[in-house]
Amino acid sequence: MKSVIIIGGGIAGLISAFELAGSGIQCLVIEKKSYPLHRVCGEYISNEATPYLKSIDLYPAAFNPPVMSRFMLSSSDGKYENMLLDMGGFGISRYAYDHFLFEKSKERGVEFALNTEVTSVDFMGHSFVVTTHDKIFEAEIVIGAYGKRSKLDMELNRSFILKRSPFVGIKYHVKSDHPEDLIALHNFPGGYCGVGKVENDTTNLCYLVHRNVLKAYKNIDDMEKEVLFKNPNLKSILSNSEKVFDRPETINEISFASKAPVENHILMAGDSAGMIAPLCGNGMAMAMHAAKMLSELIVLYFKKEISRPELEGAYAKSWNKHLAKRLWAGRQIQHFFGSETASTFAINLTLHIKPLARFIIRHTHGKTF
Repeated sequence: MKSVIIIGGGIAGLISAFELAGSGIQCLVIEKKSYPLHRVCGEYISNEATPYLKSIDLYPAAFNPPVMSRFMLSSSDGKYENMLLDMGGFGISRYAYDHFLFEKSKERGVEFALNTEVTSVDFMGHSFVVTTHDKIFEAEIVIGAYGKRSKLDMELNRSFILKRSPFVGIKYHVKSDHPEDLIALHNFPGGYCGVGKVENDTTNLCYLVHRNVLKAYKNIDDMEKEVLFKNPNLKSILSNSEKVFDRPETINEISFASKAPVENHILMAGDSAGMIAPLCGNGMAMAMHAAKMLSELIVLYFKKEISRPELEGAYAKSWNKHLAKRLWAGRQIQHFFGSETASTFAINLTLHIKPLARFIIRHTHGKTF
């Protein structure tokens, strides 16, 4: 019997565990892989999260993360616009940061079951039964922080999982001369690519592409040369960079559909509760915000200050208030990208209507929490 089981050891799961353990609540994190590991991610954290991370000693200062203060947006034909980021942010790889959070959580007494996949979760009225391939656990509270999509989503019959998504995510780390203070978003026919520095003078290059574009070519390299290279900015980056990975990290069926923050009494956090379009670049900060909100409410529950229905209701209300609108804005803004005509139109608008550019940046960055 555990007080809290957290399914998934990404940012939302690890920070929730860290915070709960700091309040004396027993936590078990079940993660299907082991640390350190790479994840398909933009690897940019906006400064909305910085005061919070510093207040709980989870800001990755030891990694000297590059600080971003400028944003570059280019259309498929290479036309671009540079803008200042009012709030800004910093870059840190998931390989480094998730492992950092893992070590910090272990120091606080968080238990881990690594290389372990959850096969089912059943709510029994007062507690949960969590089943893995070789064990059965019981917990009073379960947090679902397992990421973008999982077999559990099928098990829970979540509506978004029944709809096929056409997007594939592909990520590299490269050595390049990309400016340290710049985060860039480059469009190409059928997708868009984010570029930004992380620790150790390494550049993260992560793009989203429609699966039909990828299927038209024998392999990723051919597709990049025929499609991504149409944007001269991407051609320059890819042609003049040294890839750190032997092969890219990939993920299929990325969905930006609406999800519920509570499913069958499981409290969802991070991408499990909703994934923001990568062009908005703030999924990591939103996962941190969700973990903060959730852990604070769970502490109240174990102090018997709120009931389970009150916990679930308060979390859903906080999620919708602070995060749901940003997910909606991300979906709307995404319509302007990934297509040659729409991206060129969007770039021309930002060139001639400066308030529109500021509106996009403002609605994809949250307030400090």
